[in-house]
Amino acid sequence: MSNTDSFIEEVTEEVRRDRLFALMRRYGWIAVLLVIAIVGAAAANEVRKNNARDAAQKSGDAIIAAVSSSDTEARVAALSELKTDSPDAQIVSDMLLAAHQIELGEGAHAAATLEGISTSGLEMPEIYRQIAAFKSVLAEGQDTPVAERRLALETLAAPGAPLALLAREQLALLTLEEGDAEGAIAQLQELIQDAAVTAGLRSRASQLIVALGGTPAQTNGLALGQ
Repeated sequence: MSNTDSFIEEVTEEVRRDRLFALMRRYGWIAVLLVIAIVGAAAANEVRKNNARDAAQKSGDAIIAAVSSSDTEARVAALSELKTDSPDAQIVSDMLLAAHQIELGEGAHAAATLEGISTSGLEMPEIYRQIAAFKSVLAEGQDTPVAERRLALETLAAPGAPLALLAREQLALLTLEEGDAEGAIAQLQELIQDAAVTAGLRSRASQLIVALGGTPAQTNGLALGQ
């Protein structure tokens, strides 16, 4: 390589280095800001995680404390006053409250508690609302007119709904409550022939059909879990 070529390469390298330094002086602050932003975001995310963990721990401790009494009335009183920062924890708390209200024979209060869950503006999986609405109907019992309970159950029994089969079972029981044994048997026969019916539900429906003087329809498909 000639001295001229070597000199040209050295000059070219020097020019590149000068340009790089110039760019760093001109735009280096952007890189610094990006680093600061990344570090800050990571720190903020860690803080949020810690806060969420602390809130969950606090909510869990509060629920455990509320149900620690051996007296059901005391549990109901404690759970009624409990308000948590976590939507999920609040749902658990309200579900427990409704269960203890039912234990005390306070079906109307339990139904109101469960209705509050199903209509709540809290963010929650839709299945939680469905379960709360279903249990609310059961908690109401015969204190609520059959027509009102039927309307609520028909909504839950819509095709594709997660609790559709259980709602259909309850609709058959409502039909029986109205004194229509044949209608109840027909509904139960349709239920046990549903391809998605569980073994337990098919067994309950078949036993009720027999108790009502009917003969369970033959089914060929295997029960699928709901």
